[in-house]
Amino acid sequence: MSDERIPLRSEQKKEFTWALEDIYPTDEAWKKDFEKFCAMPQKILAYKGRLAESGKVLLEFLRLRDEISEICDSLANYAQRRSDEDTANSVYQAMTGQLTNAFVQINSAGSFETPELIAIDEERLESFYKEVPELELYRLDLKRTRRKKAHILSESEEKLLAMAGEMSSASENTYTYFSDADLRFPDAVDKDGKSYQVTHGSYIPLMQSADRVLRKSAFESMYHTFDSFKNTCASTLSGQIKSVQFYSEARKYPSSLAAALDGSEVPEQVYHSLISAVHDNMHYMYDYVALRKKLLGLDELHMYDLYTPVIPDADMTISFEQAKETVLKALAPLGEDYLDIIRKGFSERWIDVYENVGKASGAYSAGARVHPYVLLNHKDTLNCMFTLAHEMGHAVHSYLSNKNQPIVYSQYVIFVAEVASTCNEALLMQYLLKNTDDKKQKAYLINYFLEQFRTTLYRQTMFAEFELKINEIAAGGESLTAERLNSLYRELNQLYFGDGIVIDSEIDLEWARIPHFYYDYYVYQYATGYSAAIALSQRILAEGETAVRDYIGFLSGGCSADPITLLRGAGVDMTDPKPVNDALSLFGELIKEMDGLTQ
Repeated sequence: MSDERIPLRSEQKKEFTWALEDIYPTDEAWKKDFEKFCAMPQKILAYKGRLAESGKVLLEFLRLRDEISEICDSLANYAQRRSDEDTANSVYQAMTGQLTNAFVQINSAGSFETPELIAIDEERLESFYKEVPELELYRLDLKRTRRKKAHILSESEEKLLAMAGEMSSASENTYTYFSDADLRFPDAVDKDGKSYQVTHGSYIPLMQSADRVLRKSAFESMYHTFDSFKNTCASTLSGQIKSVQFYSEARKYPSSLAAALDGSEVPEQVYHSLISAVHDNMHYMYDYVALRKKLLGLDELHMYDLYTPVIPDADMTISFEQAKETVLKALAPLGEDYLDIIRKGFSERWIDVYENVGKASGAYSAGARVHPYVLLNHKDTLNCMFTLAHEMGHAVHSYLSNKNQPIVYSQYVIFVAEVASTCNEALLMQYLLKNTDDKKQKAYLINYFLEQFRTTLYRQTMFAEFELKINEIAAGGESLTAERLNSLYRELNQLYFGDGIVIDSEIDLEWARIPHFYYDYYVYQYATGYSAAIALSQRILAEGETAVRDYIGFLSGGCSADPITLLRGAGVDMTDPKPVNDALSLFGELIKEMDGLTQ
């Protein structure tokens, strides 16, 4: 793809596009299934008030729910993937919109499900299992629904909470419109006086520039602008935290953290253990800050110096064919069965490879039941090779879960979602380091790896600690003013980066530009997932077949057990600080290796 002009979708070669015909051969076939889908609300309503009637009726309803999930999977993957091929194509935009509306109707029709399932007497439910043995398949699923009984309110109270739902999203919506649509930043200026537009999308690339004048200018543009609206941002974030507090208290949880983690069956201990383990290993970050200052040759390291590479670009040009070949070699420790799935994905067109006009940006894997689909926008870079390994990790996870689990247990939860993808990246990195003799190239790779540790494990844990603390402050009755948020965020930066860097006053406002603080205790999962993946990759390389067998079992598990149990089966206990300690120990070893390579 050497032509610099971005091609039209019609100009893409078939072998570089995904095989959506594996879901539906034509749009007409999709429309026929969609007609069936639109009839489902009436089928659902036929069971209203009847779920406690008998085991037979309950089984019929649960099987209907599975049927709906399966047809929805096909309809959604076809319409959404087609839409992402060319986002300007109104045909697929309309199909996606129609499906969304139909899904709302189905959810509305099925609103009786949870209250009725919870209301079934335990003794009666046990009799259903005995009378209808096929119901045993759904025992865990029913248990997950019924364990929330203590947090389900009366019908009138539930109706009030539902009515408040739109208000509860007001803070996030306000922040999104303010930050993404309304906010404008002054241009940044480089050492030669050239101007560069500052946006949320351009900010990190500007911070990676070798031009320090440009970095500082972009940094000040971003945070001076947020400073002008700090009280607005504080009020909006405070509104979000108050909403989270309201729902956790209304549903009788001891804290907002307990409420957030309950949905994915993750113990609060995991959250606290992560923060504690990172605190115990803060010296590695201080070492990294010192090394970065040394390699950049600076008298003072500032916050705007954290993203620029300490090693010049090693000029690694990697075609898609080379990337596929290297990824297969790097993942060889996972065994032939795993590699066969990757090869299947390559040969049977699971992947939409190159950019075209109107194609969705970025990269993702969608775990369709027919087989996963991977969207790339491949360029011949090192980063794109890592993206291929990452997304194929997701794809194999989805493939094995769908193959080995019934539909009711095939979807793995967010807590483990990034483990398989990051494990692939870690194995690829270890392979490249082992097979690279060039000192500059090896140093470039280690710099890439070190930045993953800094931005994923340390940075996301700092975010998680900030989120925990602001929730605790709000629960204690203290106001979340801009001054209080700035002060807290500054304290955390001082703790996480130490004395080797100047904590510029502008960084106090970074909390104002992070959308994840509106996602309700989401960010910690990046750090736990990364730690688990590093631990698993290290075990696979050290122990071989036994570790691989356990790992494949984890990938095949879907949500057939809680995520902590599934990870324990693979050899990683995230309630224990050991995975985080081990990952950060590797970070420390890489810092020493980088120091040695750059002497």
